[in-house]
This record gives sequence, structure tokens and C-alpha cells, in this order.
Amino acid sequence: MSSGADASQGGWSRRRFLGALGGTAAVVAVPAPAPAPADPVSTPVATPAPATTPGAHRTGKAAGPRPLYVGTYTSVDGGGTGIGLATYDPATGQITGAGTLTGVADPSYLAVHPDGRTLYAVDEQTSGAVTAVRLADRKVLGSRSTGGAGPCHLSVHPSGRWLLSANYTSGSVAVHPIGTSGALGERTALVKHSSPQPGPGQDGPHAHQFVTSPDGGHVLAVDLGTDTVYTYRLDTTKGTLTEVSQAHTRAGAGPRHLTFHPGGRYAYLANEVDDTVAVCAYDPATGALSIGDPQSSGSTGSATNYPAQILVTANGSYAYLANRGDNTLARYAVEADGARLRLLDTVSVSGDFPRQIAFSPDGTLLFTANQRSSTVSVFLVDGATGQLRLAGAPFASPVAVCALPL
Repeated sequence: MSSGADASQGGWSRRRFLGALGGTAAVVAVPAPAPAPADPVSTPVATPAPATTPGAHRTGKAAGPRPLYVGTYTSVDGGGTGIGLATYDPATGQITGAGTLTGVADPSYLAVHPDGRTLYAVDEQTSGAVTAVRLADRKVLGSRSTGGAGPCHLSVHPSGRWLLSANYTSGSVAVHPIGTSGALGERTALVKHSSPQPGPGQDGPHAHQFVTSPDGGHVLAVDLGTDTVYTYRLDTTKGTLTEVSQAHTRAGAGPRHLTFHPGGRYAYLANEVDDTVAVCAYDPATGALSIGDPQSSGSTGSATNYPAQILVTANGSYAYLANRGDNTLARYAVEADGARLRLLDTVSVSGDFPRQIAFSPDGTLLFTANQRSSTVSVFLVDGATGQLRLAGAPFASPVAVCALPL
């Protein structure tokens, strides 16, 4: 069974049960700074925010330590007590712990507003929610219900006006407005994936990711339970969703995570259950996605492997896949202007169960959050060859399931 499947273990989903296998807390818990005056939610801003989303690969190397935020589970043995706070050296990749932001339950996935001022976290619980945190003083701006159970992914629309989230357990996606303060308003959309029927071995839909296409015209939801990627048109005035297309993997593939090539015409899909990846063609005009044939994840060991997340370099030359079980990062050459992936090699993550990976904003570092070993590994990325080199010993962080470098 997939590690993302919703098999119960004493009331937990299998996702959360696996989180309990992690090690000892390594980040000292400290309370959030004293609250500043509350920022009420206001009408979403009408103009796009600056495009400074992590992974946008700014030119030039940042000087001095940069912030790193680490997501965890707070409701499992050995888990964290909130969002892990740390800094990293942008030249060496060395991580230094800086405590914990408490007051956020099960923050298993993190994202930042395009203007860099607000952090968003899922609260991956039965009564799912999303929480906003103002980074200037680390004030929690409040939480809003996602209308579903077990939210496991969220992203901010490039306009900075809408937060998109995926409810894994209940198989639905939600939209929340973002006010001028960065705080969240009441949910404007909630869509449950009711068709097609669940794939082999699945008990229902399991939305695993909700992201915006590079052209900004569509938002796409990846559902592991129905073997489907749903394309919606987001009404950027009302925050409502209209389904425009469905793309289906082969039965039982269990798609988990999609990432686009910077050219905007191709995307790459990590299939968790059948241990494959696939190249997808994307039509910006219609939002239609066409999923290609499954390819190897690069896993070669005897352990069952669950691909987790795939990333593409800003220049579109290389892609990296996190393999949980094989505990490796697979490196692919991206060819034919994005239409083809060619497996080059794999490298050990020096940890156990790499749940999520992320580039530093300039693309010279790659972070892996290793759930079972409770560590974050950092790799130096060779810009010419795409080769990865481990940047020192992994950083200990309790049940690390998401690393967000800014």
C-alpha cells in the first residue's frame, strides 16, 4: 500500500502513522514573539505581488544567513512542537537551528506569499485548516477551515490573492482569499473529486497537490486516489473553481506531485503507488494535460519505493525526483525542450524517507526533508552538470516532512 494511502493506524491516516517513525526532537521549542496589533482580513488586493516565490531562482548569491522553515507533525511521538526555525548559509548549505514557532498543529507543508512577508502552513488534522504567519514578527494571523480532512499541500496563486490547498483524506481542494495583511479570509471554493471512481486499492479520492500553471490561467489538482489530474479555471475575482479538463494515469499509478518545465508546455508527474514518473504535455490555451508513458524512478534497492516530489532546474536542463524507500534523489537530463526525461543517476539522501525537496531561491542548493530519520539534507547543485554533492552532515529536525528555504 502507498505511504500516502489512508489506511487507519489507531485513528491516524497512514501518512501520519509513517511520521511517527521519525526520531528525536532536535530543535528547541520557543514561543512566538509577543503579538503585534492584529491585522484584520481585508479585501484581496487587486494588483499582483512581486514574483519572489522560493524556487524562482534569483540571480546572484544572497549574502549572510538565509531563513529556513521546517514542517513536521506535532501529533506523533518524536514529532515537533510547531514550525521549525533555522537559517542556512547560501554558500555552504550549513543549517543552524533557531528554535520553533509554536501554535500551529501538524504543519506538514509550508509555502510563502510571493511578496515574502507571510508564511502559510497546512494543519494536517481531521478538521483540516490552513494557517497564516506574518514573518516580520512571527505572529500567527489566524487559521481557516479547509472544509476537508488531512490537508497535505498548499500553494499561493502568483497574483498573491488566493491560497490553494489540497485535502488528502477527504479528496477535495479549497480556495481561500488572501487579504492585504497576508491573513486569510473565508473559503470561497471547495470541490470534492467525485469522479472517476477510485483506483485499485484506494478507498476514495485523495487530493495530494494543488498548483497554478506557469501561464497563470489554470490551477491543477493531483489526486492519488482517482489516478487523475484535474484542471480548473480559477475566477480571480470571486475565487471560484470551474473544472475544464481531466487527465488520467494508468490504473493504480497513484499520482502525487506535478511540476512544470519553465517553458510552460511540459510537466513531470511523480506517481507514488506504481513507482514511476511521466512526462506530460500541457496546452496553456485549454488547460488540458496529456500524460505520457510511465518511466523508471531510478530505484534499484529491495525496499518498496514511493516517489514523492519532482523538481526542475530554472534553466530547464535537469530534474530531480525524491525516492522514499530507495532513499535517493534521481537525476534526469531534460531533453527536447522539455518533452523527454533521461535518467542519469541517483545519489543517496543520507537520510530515511525523503518526503519533500526544495531548491534555494538561487537554485544552487537542494534541500531534502527526511521524515523517518528526522533530518534535513542539503546538496550543492552543479549548475553545468546538474550533479549533486552533499553539503556536510544532515541537520537534525524532528520528523522533518517539509523544508522551505527563503
